Amino acid sequence: MKRLFLTAVLFSIILLHAEGQFKAYQPGEKVEYLVHYGAINGGVATLELKRDSTTGKELWHSSMVAMTTGLADALFRVKDIYEVFMDPHTELPVVSIRNISEGRYRKYNVVTFDHHSRPDSAILSSDLTGIHITQHGIHDILTCFYWFRNHILPGIDTIKKGQMITIMTWFTDELYPIRMRYIDTEEIKIRTGKIKCHKFNPVTETGRLFKTEEDVSFWFSADNNFLPVKIRFNIFVGAFTVEMTAYEGLLHPLELKKK
Repeated sequence: MKRLFLTAVLFSIILLHAEGQFKAYQPGEKVEYLVHYGAINGGVATLELKRDSTTGKELWHSSMVAMTTGLADALFRVKDIYEVFMDPHTELPVVSIRNISEGRYRKYNVVTFDHHSRPDSAILSSDLTGIHITQHGIHDILTCFYWFRNHILPGIDTIKKGQMITIMTWFTDELYPIRMRYIDTEEIKIRTGKIKCHKFNPVTETGRLFKTEEDVSFWFSADNNFLPVKIRFNIFVGAFTVEMTAYEGLLHPLELKKK
């Protein structure tokens, strides 16, 4: 559940193709989200993309910060930070950082990605679990959603309802496939207005939290940003939602019908 939630709030969430190719986003993009359970607000999240040259090499730095607020923060404080430094030309991760603070629990993990030394695979080095050999072109949990926006969603007209899209990622120090099933295009309401979106359901594990494999839904804007604007989780005790509340630095105009 935790991994799926963070994937979502993350939200989601790599640009610069070769010259002339489609681009869905750019450095300077920043999106803010509210996490709520019905009318009860429980947290906020921010997803931001910036340029970075601290290593002497051009990289793009994406960060996702999710934290509790209000009563939820008083009962069980959470501040989770996910970061990735990516190559803007290949759109692949170079270094990913997972910094978790949940109550008394702490976890800090840095993974470096070597996509060049081997022609048929990638070499990953985790400061917690050592060296791993994985498939070529593997993503981390943030770059996979940028890839999804830049490479999959622009071809939405060729994706059939019910079709599954799979992107292999390295998450929580193990292989973690992100499997997204296309549902349909629909107009949804969020607190800032109405927006036409492409709806996908990631495959979830049934059991303790979810009754079916389709108890989580993602909505991406049906414009050229393909921005993740809403995520809904249906769990045994009810439903909670992550929805966009503010944005800036988008590459394309957002087709939002404001209230």
